[in-house]
Amino acid sequence: MVDPKGFLKVRTRHELAERPVAERLKDWRDVHQTTGPGPWTAEQAARCMDCGTPFCMTGCPLGNLIPEFNDLLSRGRWEEAYERLSLTNNFPEFTGRICPAPCESSCVLSIHQPATTIKLDEQTIIDQAWSLGLVKPRPPQSLTDMTVAVVGSGPAGLACAQQLTRAGHTVVVYERADAIGGLLRYGIPAFKLEKSLLDRRLEQMEAEGTRFRTSVEIGQDLGWDQLRARYDALVVAIGSTEPRRVDLPGRELKGIHYAMDFLPNPTRKLMGREPINDIDAAGKDVIIIGGGDTGSDCLGTALRQGAKSVTVLQIRPREPPSRPDNRPWPTYARLYNPTSSMEEGGRYEYSVDSLEYLGYGSDDRINLDQTSVPTGFDRNREGRVRGVRVVDVSRDDQDRIIPHPDTERVLPADLVLISVGFAHPETAALTGQTGVGLDAHGNVARDADYATDRDGIFVCGDAGRGQSLVVWALAEGRSCAAAVDRYLTGATELPAPIRADERAMTLPAADRRPR
Repeated sequence: MVDPKGFLKVRTRHELAERPVAERLKDWRDVHQTTGPGPWTAEQAARCMDCGTPFCMTGCPLGNLIPEFNDLLSRGRWEEAYERLSLTNNFPEFTGRICPAPCESSCVLSIHQPATTIKLDEQTIIDQAWSLGLVKPRPPQSLTDMTVAVVGSGPAGLACAQQLTRAGHTVVVYERADAIGGLLRYGIPAFKLEKSLLDRRLEQMEAEGTRFRTSVEIGQDLGWDQLRARYDALVVAIGSTEPRRVDLPGRELKGIHYAMDFLPNPTRKLMGREPINDIDAAGKDVIIIGGGDTGSDCLGTALRQGAKSVTVLQIRPREPPSRPDNRPWPTYARLYNPTSSMEEGGRYEYSVDSLEYLGYGSDDRINLDQTSVPTGFDRNREGRVRGVRVVDVSRDDQDRIIPHPDTERVLPADLVLISVGFAHPETAALTGQTGVGLDAHGNVARDADYATDRDGIFVCGDAGRGQSLVVWALAEGRSCAAAVDRYLTGATELPAPIRADERAMTLPAADRRPR
């Protein structure tokens, strides 16, 4: 440690400054003012206590060597810090920006002080590594004669593909969209993750030997069984893309969309590509059902498009500002931490349930607010949404929703965005063409080593785990790559930070042995 008393000398935590709201709402660039090292960088990294038992490492699914890279960062030893970080994380510029940082929730220092700035330190190291030219392609020294198809180019698929390519296998990544990246490309707005960060990583992967095929929907353009026959192994990394539904009365009205029909289009326009669902919030009263990260992304996007008003509905109460008693350290605790989008505008309503969508030309069973929503029949708007009926709720001891009497009201809405998460992957073609099994949640079933019940077909990321975090997707992609490498060659030197989650099915060992 550069200073064993660093955490005693510096007790405050430095956050990366954001650009003024009025400025950043005019563009789609990163909301932060600067990236890379600042005058506070070394002393913030020196707050890391280099604990004898670093719980931060167990809080991170990737097992990042956090005390080691923090020490190197505090000394300004950029190349070594980058090497330590890259041992466990293929894409730290992604996690350093969009990960909720469960490592910081596990930081020992957070018991009595603000946690070490692990997430920002990670971002600083990789940004400086790129600026110093330290990030270079790492092609394999020799090639095997084995081929692997990876279907899906989100974080799990990309991490798996890069690991297998570096192990010497010939890897082809298939993506049904017109650009590589999955949710990193079209699911996360550019103001949170600028796409140039993704593009330079894809250039690195191509230089290493990974091949990419876009606009190919497996199961339709090419059969899953055909793809399996062409390759020695197949990895399913298609994510969890089937949205959870909020099919209230009035769902058929126009102007009601899922978040992932709304979010990709600004990015497509930035890339000079035609929008698929050209949904625009300009001048509209917007209701977002669901207050998680995706709901926050919808909020920031709607504000940048010039929405008249934005209201985010969250069925649960607002998170507590400090760790509750039932989430003791070092467990991960969901705390109230306003996102950059929340600071830009809009209104959050907590403990509110949605009951019904109301439309123009429908039977007005409740009077709308005359000051904000017209109540008369408007033939030009017939069939479009004009409001959402809501009610305040609480929960009983068994977590059942209890509506509050006399709290029903109608919120005006020209555009409703449903952002309540995802149920499971889209599996109809996959199961029909390969016969792979599903678990009780509708995810692709796998054993603890990411193998499905069909020989040579593996699954990683949200497709097998269910909706989760980018950091879990990266960890699963790396672990799945090790399992595939072992399947192909009988052994592996690739790291495997985690085994498949506890919902995984169990297969006999004889069904999983390498060919």
